[in-house]
Amino acid sequence: MYLPIALALSIVVGIFLGSRFNVASNSNSKFRKFNKVNEVLTYIFEEYVDSVDKVTLIEGSLVSLLKNLDPHSSYISTKDLKSLSEPLEGNFEGIGIEFNIIKDTIIVISPIAGGPSEALGLEAGDRIIKIEQETVAGIGVTSKEVMSMLRGPKGTAVDISIKRRGTTAMIDYTIIRGEIPIHSVDIAYMINDSIGYIKINRFSAKTHKEFVIAFESLPKRSLKGLVLDLRGNPGGYLSAAIAVSDEFLDRDQLIVYTQGKAHPRTPYVATSSGLFKEGKVIILIDEGSASASEIVAGAIQDNDRGIILGRRSFGKGLVQEQFVFPDGSAVRLTIARYYTPTGRCIQRPYDEGIESYYHDVYKRFNNEVFAENDSSYFKDSLRFTTPAGKTVYGGGGIKPDIYVPIDTIGQSIYLRRIVNRGLINQFAFDYADKNRRRLTNYRAVDDYDQEFNLTENELQSFYDYVSDKGVQRNERDIKVSEQIIEVRLKAYIAKHIWNNEGFYPVIHHIDKTLQRAIEEMRDENYSIFADKLP
Repeated sequence: MYLPIALALSIVVGIFLGSRFNVASNSNSKFRKFNKVNEVLTYIFEEYVDSVDKVTLIEGSLVSLLKNLDPHSSYISTKDLKSLSEPLEGNFEGIGIEFNIIKDTIIVISPIAGGPSEALGLEAGDRIIKIEQETVAGIGVTSKEVMSMLRGPKGTAVDISIKRRGTTAMIDYTIIRGEIPIHSVDIAYMINDSIGYIKINRFSAKTHKEFVIAFESLPKRSLKGLVLDLRGNPGGYLSAAIAVSDEFLDRDQLIVYTQGKAHPRTPYVATSSGLFKEGKVIILIDEGSASASEIVAGAIQDNDRGIILGRRSFGKGLVQEQFVFPDGSAVRLTIARYYTPTGRCIQRPYDEGIESYYHDVYKRFNNEVFAENDSSYFKDSLRFTTPAGKTVYGGGGIKPDIYVPIDTIGQSIYLRRIVNRGLINQFAFDYADKNRRRLTNYRAVDDYDQEFNLTENELQSFYDYVSDKGVQRNERDIKVSEQIIEVRLKAYIAKHIWNNEGFYPVIHHIDKTLQRAIEEMRDENYSIFADKLP
């Protein structure tokens, strides 16, 4: 097993270096010049004891080689490149539905706005029974198989047959596949009369355009403050992060700069245009906020433009350049690092290996006292000062101005079990499906939020449902977690009726980090400095 891997690594090194260097290993002229790559390849395929798949061998060695450089340089196979690129390009080709598989049946959660399914009249709650005349209900179909059947080139057709609640006969549709948007802005809404909220889930090619549309949906005259939620946002395109940051900063303020061995310092600065250069700004981050998210947070923090609130970000500050091979595979190679305006390097150290690198985030998540008091983070050599005199630290990631720990109030083993099994969401879907007509009578989400609550009998039905699914009832844990359970149920019911526009305004009632942001916004002493806080 060792021999082919070792030889393959030699092949890969040769691919990069073989064309530049010739080897003279012996005074005999026949050994003075030769191509090691060709020699080793020929040797393996002619003499190795077993047959060897050339493609598999070389691709595996490429993965190993790049993995040893840093945590973010990588080789991407042909079959994986498209699926990895789609979320960042902001679209895919298919029929345009969100679906889930419940009780071995494909159920439409919602047709995607502007997609072909919505145009033809598919509705939330529809059951897909057949695809291309083949039965797909009750056969154990997987989500991956469904996506394979429903996705396809734009302009091609797919036949489906559905059952709809309240009807007996199946309804047949022929859907012409189209380009379906993948939205990177989850929601924009007013938390109250003066505070707006926008959540971005990634930085794709279309994020800035989506952000502008989202921001312009908020009332300009009454908007005094904006909460930008970047929690769990893994990043994406540098250009998108720069464009979003530009909307908050004054002309010529530095947003970020990149620098690498073969790439001189390249600064990116704000322009004169911008949507929100005056009001209060709070950015929410956590250990899942990485790369482009950290660029935005760093630009806001280092320019003294707003408050960063939450938990320390991931610490991914390496710049990758992508090289695509003729077969459709690609190499993403780290060529530079990101630096915030004060000169902080965003990247966390990775000299102890990739396993330790990723375990550090897990360790921070499970030991917050250690994470917030990590002495390696607060070195004088990593100390930087913003124009207004605030101290910030490098060493990896963005440390928030205001730290908000993970909310453990109301947590229990019972709650964890029902959440991990998806039982709240499943019960909420069934409830919304059965009561869709009644629920849609609410004039707006606000009315639902203020007026709707599950009855005691309905809550008991939920706990009976959970027991039937194998999670033993625990009255003590239920008492501890009942508020969280009830709000989650209410939020997921709203999601199945109004999508994100229903989900977030309800779930935010138990979002401790967001509630702290609202308090800061209302505080007359709102400041970029956190040392005023206890």
